[in-house]
Amino acid sequence: MESSSHSAYDVLVVGSGAAGLSLALRLADRYRIGLLSKVSLPESNTLYAQGGISAVVDEHDSIESHIQDTLIAGAGLCDPDIVRLVVSEGKSCIQWLLDHGVPFTEVINESGTAHLHLTREGGHTHRRVVHAADATGRAIETSLEHHARRHPGIQILEHHNVIDLITANKLGLPGKRVFGAYALDTQSHRVKTLPAKVVALATGGASKVYLYTSNPDVSTGDGVALAWRAGAQVANMEFIQFHPTCLYHPHARSFLISEAVRGEGGKLILPDGTPFMHKFDPRGELAPRDIVARAIDHEMKRLGIDCVYLDISHQPADFIINHFPTIHARCLELGIDMTRQAIPVVPAAHYVCGGVLTNNYARTDVDGLYALGETACTGLHGANRMASNSLLECLVFAKQAAEHIAGGLAALPAPPPLPEWDESQVSDSDEEVVVSHNWDEIRRFMWDYVGIVRTNKRLERAMHRVDLLKQEIAEYYGHFRVTSDLLELRNLVTVAELIIRSARQRQESRGLHYSLDYPWCEPDSRAENTVLEP
Repeated sequence: MESSSHSAYDVLVVGSGAAGLSLALRLADRYRIGLLSKVSLPESNTLYAQGGISAVVDEHDSIESHIQDTLIAGAGLCDPDIVRLVVSEGKSCIQWLLDHGVPFTEVINESGTAHLHLTREGGHTHRRVVHAADATGRAIETSLEHHARRHPGIQILEHHNVIDLITANKLGLPGKRVFGAYALDTQSHRVKTLPAKVVALATGGASKVYLYTSNPDVSTGDGVALAWRAGAQVANMEFIQFHPTCLYHPHARSFLISEAVRGEGGKLILPDGTPFMHKFDPRGELAPRDIVARAIDHEMKRLGIDCVYLDISHQPADFIINHFPTIHARCLELGIDMTRQAIPVVPAAHYVCGGVLTNNYARTDVDGLYALGETACTGLHGANRMASNSLLECLVFAKQAAEHIAGGLAALPAPPPLPEWDESQVSDSDEEVVVSHNWDEIRRFMWDYVGIVRTNKRLERAMHRVDLLKQEIAEYYGHFRVTSDLLELRNLVTVAELIIRSARQRQESRGLHYSLDYPWCEPDSRAENTVLEP
């Protein structure tokens, strides 16, 4: 395996979802951008996002209402200034997407004028979710990808998996700064040295650390692990959102049933047809996701059943097919006609509300290092993310980061000469089974011990297993040449440790962190972030 150096980028963007693509496009007219994707460019959490983007675009809605809904969902941990910033930028970000050709769903009013169709999801008091049928993420991803591939200021590096960031500390220099990254080209098997004045991590989430997840295989927490090893603070990793309704079917791994199905009248029922959400929250199916997920988990454990059901068959068939064409088609492929039958569903790990701690410009506490999207802990979500605020967060912080980077990039020095990746002391692995076994073990004990409902004893067991696996993976990493699977495993065990450490520190039940050992705290009670120092 050979190493190779690239000439320096102004900005190296790691990740190609909504956050990474937006940042690259906002900077590319003025700067040389390197855009890295671990696999093919569109493969990201964004591509699979169904619901939409929450934004105040209707005259009957208000910024204050969106702010209040977000604060309530966040259970006392949202940063009010960040919430206001993000919500206030919603309309302009929707327009930016429209300007880039995103085909949002429209309706024609009585006067014959087209306007954006708005749906409603859990936690929202108004219809404010802008969407492209039930495949909003795909519409955004493919539209922005189209522009990125044609922009001369963006060099796209697909199938490049970042091994580690190159920092002042690793080079024996003073200060806390990033100078670029080492990345494995998984097609040529070469390790490349990529110098950059600025690095922006937009690698998405980490829910593949759990056995059951709605996320694609790429969601292995790479950005959080990279930033942690580079010396950045990480916060609130205990708050893992479990989406209440993943399709339960042996041939439908990771397929999500959008919250918009409940927003348009879908009811959660038991196998005998009995509804149950009214027993847990007066908002019923439109309660925040943590409440719905715990309610389903409770009923499954109480009755010893494998799933519950989501029924929207009372709506007209044309309405269902027009609103949810992707979900309808996928269900039909599996023999489920959602216009006539209830859909079997279970909760699955979906979204990490914590991440790399950033300020209102997406800056971390490492100079030159930014974090965006699900990789970051911005203060928007607090202890629980409200539906469809995540894509909005990606867009707003891409704009914020672009403004800050543009304002200071000229003053930054070029990176110093960087050493090539050294693998003179390692060999090719002949025991790949170790990687696959450890990957499976992490995901199983995280699901069993650090899932929807936790206890101190379960967390202690999980930490014991993490400690053992960390040693085994570190030894393996030190002896063998890197592969993409090994890099993901190394990042997964780091993320697992951060989640467990954060969960053990929070001695209360709040938002998405629910422990049988600690009382439930009211949202207006004193709350503090769980901040971990490297």
